[in-house]
Amino acid sequence: MIELKHVERFYPLAKGQFFYVLRDINLKINDGDFVSIMGPSGAGKSSLLHVLGMHDHAWSGEYHFEEAAIHNLKPKERATLRNEKIGFVFQQYHLLDDLTVYENLDIPLSYRHLSKSDRSAKVADTLDRFHIVGKKDLYPRQLSGGQQQLVGVARAIISNPKLILADEPTGNLHSSQGQEIMELFKQLNSEGTTIIQVTHSEKNAEYGNRVVQLRDGFVV
Repeated sequence: MIELKHVERFYPLAKGQFFYVLRDINLKINDGDFVSIMGPSGAGKSSLLHVLGMHDHAWSGEYHFEEAAIHNLKPKERATLRNEKIGFVFQQYHLLDDLTVYENLDIPLSYRHLSKSDRSAKVADTLDRFHIVGKKDLYPRQLSGGQQQLVGVARAIISNPKLILADEPTGNLHSSQGQEIMELFKQLNSEGTTIIQVTHSEKNAEYGNRVVQLRDGFVV
């Protein structure tokens, strides 16, 4: 599914010098993998996830996603591919505060060529799957942290993405809530969704089938 070749991410400093957050990254992710990216703070984990998620364009090297050479695509083409193929789960939830749960779930579907009735049906099915039908008219501020993260995961998977990228998805949750999220990821992976998570948790990493260790921007 994914192949990175000699990918580097750096920030310019004074006098022509550069600060590297990713160094010579060579990585392959297979379709159906559940990969955990681990390493100390500052190792480049979130930077790597943002490159994979096509949010960050200031990098060098080659990035192949399925049949697409991402490094050769224009920003608009990358955005279209991202919206069609990738779902995101963030530690801080990133729900839109002025939209209800229902409306937050509908947003990813707005990027697809779906009729209004099909979108409504998918939102209804997802609300039912996550047992949050009763929360559909509430706003994020009216939900607990665990409930917000459930909505965040629901939003990530509602459009059946090929890949889910998760950045410390259980970092703000109680252990029981975190376990619920990880069990859900495991189920999604068993159904064919490729998952890449950034985590500090050895326990969370055990849910996957591969661990990629980063240190000082290098895969070690």
